[in-house]
Parts: sequence; structure tokens; C-alpha cells
Amino acid sequence: HSAKRDRKSITLHMKLEVLRRFEEGEKLTQIARALGLATSTVASIRVNKDKIRANSQAATPVSATQLTRCRGVVMGHMERLLSLWIEEQRQQNLPISTLLIQDKARRLFVQLQHEQGSGTQAETFGASNGWFARFKARNNVLLTDEPAVADTQAAAHYPPMLRTILEEGCYSPRQVFNVDETGLFWKRLPERMLLALEGAAGPGFKASKDHLTLLLGGNAAGDFKLKPLLVYPSENPRALKGCSKASLPVVWRSNRNDWLTPSIFQEWFTGCFCPAVESYCASHGLPHRALLLLDGAPCHPAHLGGLSAHVRVEFLPKNTSALIQPMNQGVIATFKAYYLRRTLSQLVQETTGEDRPSVREFWRSYTVVTAVDNIAEAWAELQPATMNSAWRKLWPECVPAGTPEPDTVPQLRRSIVALARHVGLGDAAEADVASLLQAH
Repeated sequence: HSAKRDRKSITLHMKLEVLRRFEEGEKLTQIARALGLATSTVASIRVNKDKIRANSQAATPVSATQLTRCRGVVMGHMERLLSLWIEEQRQQNLPISTLLIQDKARRLFVQLQHEQGSGTQAETFGASNGWFARFKARNNVLLTDEPAVADTQAAAHYPPMLRTILEEGCYSPRQVFNVDETGLFWKRLPERMLLALEGAAGPGFKASKDHLTLLLGGNAAGDFKLKPLLVYPSENPRALKGCSKASLPVVWRSNRNDWLTPSIFQEWFTGCFCPAVESYCASHGLPHRALLLLDGAPCHPAHLGGLSAHVRVEFLPKNTSALIQPMNQGVIATFKAYYLRRTLSQLVQETTGEDRPSVREFWRSYTVVTAVDNIAEAWAELQPATMNSAWRKLWPECVPAGTPEPDTVPQLRRSIVALARHVGLGDAAEADVASLLQAH
């Protein structure tokens, strides 16, 4: 027994939408999935495109006018490209956050405006929260940064479990490590500073939103910081021309979405982390063994523990990273504050006085190579006491009794604000600085 399949009527409007998506570079399978059509139907529409367009012109009077304009050309194209990008992120099991989507949308919009010429300059777009809410509803976007409830119970139960692991392996604080990823907008300043700089630089000055990902970490003793791993959208950016990547103070890797992927992390683990641990243990007369603690991020392969005979890998309980993971207990926040202060100090030093570059010239010359140097120097500024104190919640015994909690970030915020005011960069409130650090 077999039943006839119901035929689905395809409207002229739907056919035109299929053809428009083809013209904008979408693939057959992507269009079919987005519109809920069979791939054979989409292929048939493409074959008969001339006939469909002729029918469209015959059905629409020449004198007809469009009474409503839902969205501009650039806006529609941007949202379709953004949807494809989100789908790629999801297929690669990479994080998708509200801030990331908004930032990607702004960059796509500006890029499309530039490509399509002056006729589209009247369109404006700020990627507001209202726009995002509508876009999310239309495209059924699922985020990986939807706020998960921190599991305080699991966080409280894990330190005793960790102590058992430490005793079994006879690990000292010098042999226990933690690393974590963080995003960095390497060419961005606080909002009110930028407003002041726009006036100084004249019309056309724009705040850059260039983004990269860093992997930062060190040992529980605080005396060994790992060389930062940097993931950039391009393998060979123009700024790196003639520069040897091996000589950089960071481990340079690339991925077009500038996210750390499982393959990059695995290659870093075997090619960078394990050799660094071996060298460190040898130079300090320690047995060649180590414990690496990680959170459950998608980019951390579950099989890492089987790749080294000397490094044991353990994963923290789900939804406990914000509560007990050492790198999240002030280390990354302090690093970012150091980086921002160093960037602003550099701007002040190079643009103050006669015969100096203008702010616009400085900002144009501030490339990712300069940022790499500032990243390395900011990372070097972190003191061993800051690195060690971050383990207080997870492994309190490794922090010497009486060691005070570092209060570095508020001090750095105040020094950043003072620097800005000193050179007349507007009323740079601490709230602006805090907001930028949070946006990272």
C-alpha cells in the first residue's frame, strides 16, 4: 500500500526569493533548508529562472509602486549573510553569543555598504538589542551564551575531589596548570574617549572592532606563565609581511572566525603545552608530570588525556567555570586592564608634543603586530601573587596563608581614567572602562 505525496504549491513570490538567494551566492542546499523546500524543487526553479522572471513582469503592472519598504537592500543582504555565518558557527560547534552576532552584523553592514557604493550610504545600522531580538525570532537563533545557572553545589563539591587527584599523582603547585580562552577587541577604546578622539581626528574617524582570541594560562604556584596562544582571522595579514611568526612573543594560529577550534587546541596541547611543561620541570628539578585543568568548552577535546604519558587532563564540572576556574578569578580581567592601559599609554606617548603623529595617524599605524607586543608585555606584567591567588577557591592550600586578595583591576581602571584626563581625552568615567573590559 502506498499513499500519494501531497503536492506543495510554490508561490511566485517564493520562486523569486529562491532566485534572489542564488544571485547573492547561497548554495542550493542552504536555500532549500532555509525555505523548507526540496533541493530538486530549488534546482528546478533555477533552471526555469527566465520563465519565472517573465511571469513576474507580466503579473506586475509597470505603474505599480511599492508602498512599504520593510528593510533596505544592504540590510536584507547583510541578514542573509549573517544567517549563513551563524549556521557555519553551529556546524563547527563554535560559540555564538549576542555580542559576537551584533559585532559581526555591524562589520558585514559596513563591508556591504562599501562594496555597493554611495547609493547605500543613507542606510544606517547600529545592531541594537531591539534589532537582535527581531532577527533572533525571525531566524530561530540559538545562542551558546544563554546564561546558564552557575552550579554552586558542584563547585563546592569539586575541591575535595581535586585534592584526591593531587594526592594520587603527587602533584605540587608547580605541576598543576589551568588555561582558558578569552576574546580581545585589540583596537578599541572606551566610548567617551572615542568621542573625544573623533573631535581631535576630524570627520571619518571610526572605532575599530578588530577581534581575536587568546588562550592564557599558567601554573598554580604562579611562577610560570605559558606563552599566549593567539587565534587571528588571517594566517598572513599585511602587517606581518616580512615578520617571522616563530619570533613573535605569542603562538600565532589562524581561523577565519578567529575562534579556537578543537584541532588548534589539540595541536597546541601536543606541540606547545607538553614541551613547555617538560622544559619547565627539567629546569626546576621536578618529576616530568603535570595536571592540566580545563572547563568543558567545545574546543577542548575530551581525548586529550590520551595524547601524553606525562600530562593528566581533568575537566571541571559543568557550569562551574565562573565560580572556581582560576583564570576566571581575576587573571584574565587583570590582563585586559593591563593591555588597555598599555595601549592608551602608547597613544599618549606617541601623539603628545610637537612634530608628533596625529591621533588618526597613530590609530592607522596601530596594527595587530603592535597589539601582539602589547599583549605579551601586558601578560608579563601579571605578578606571581596574582596568578597564585586565583587558585584560592579551587585549591586554597596552595595559596600561602595571609596572602591578601589582589585588588589590581580597580587600581588599573583609575590609572586608565587618569591617563585619559591627563591628555584631554574627555570625561572618561570608570564606568566606560569597566564596560569596555566587560565587552572583551
